[in-house]
Amino acid sequence: WHPIFNLPELTGAGMKQTRLLGEPIACGIDDRGHLAAFRLSDGLSHDVPGAKQESLPVKEHLGYIWTSLGNPAEEIFSIPEAEEPDRTNMNGFSVGVACSAPRAIENFLDVAHFAYVHPGILGVEPHTEVADYDVTFEDGEIWTRNVDYYQPRASTSATSGVVARYWYRVPHPYAAVLYKTSSGPASRMEMILALLIHPVTETFIRVHIFNSLLDNESTNTEILRFNQEIFGQDKPIVENQHPKLLPLDPRVETPIRADKLAVAYRRRLSELGVTYGVIPTRALVGSV
Repeated sequence: WHPIFNLPELTGAGMKQTRLLGEPIACGIDDRGHLAAFRLSDGLSHDVPGAKQESLPVKEHLGYIWTSLGNPAEEIFSIPEAEEPDRTNMNGFSVGVACSAPRAIENFLDVAHFAYVHPGILGVEPHTEVADYDVTFEDGEIWTRNVDYYQPRASTSATSGVVARYWYRVPHPYAAVLYKTSSGPASRMEMILALLIHPVTETFIRVHIFNSLLDNESTNTEILRFNQEIFGQDKPIVENQHPKLLPLDPRVETPIRADKLAVAYRRRLSELGVTYGVIPTRALVGSV
């Protein structure tokens, strides 16, 4: 399953055309008012009804329309906390990014860049050390629950610096969920952000940011601006990484201790046999 559009994008739009994994598709609301998705027979076309070839599965989940080029047996992963009545749930933004899906996920999982890419917000020098943390594999998902990092402005409503605790979860090759608290018990994570990626092609994606927040002080506009400020700093970084595709061979890019989560993510992509958006592991020429 892949998230294609956030639901407000479909208001009055009917069927919208795009690509999924390089294949031309149309998603949206059909003439009967139902969510629908189709693979297009002759590429992108002005005449969507005339270009329909086959219906694709379609679901609404977390405020997005999801589809697949196949017939996935599994359900879309859930975020149970989003059902809590005192949370604010919203789409932070949906934006195109010129990078591969795995590159975007790996950047999302990287804490070590905070002080350098998000100075004065998510990090600040000299507080650059990432303390050692644990990575576990649970029910087909990657988890870490003990990443602590000093942040000058950990959230929209923050008024002073704190040591924030992060949890990360990778439930899907092209999706990751961040759980974060800067006060109170960790059982109530104040901020949950999900990076949901629509892989348009191998080197161009649409990023959807789903927010589920415990925040009675900030307006929706302030929350959206905070999301956009952070991602605006990340976007040129991921768009200028080379190679564009994520190498899965651990010998290609040398990790450091803080990269344990990224190493686990690359290993998991290899185990799943993911080939789209990556450079698969292969024997190096001349290796013994």
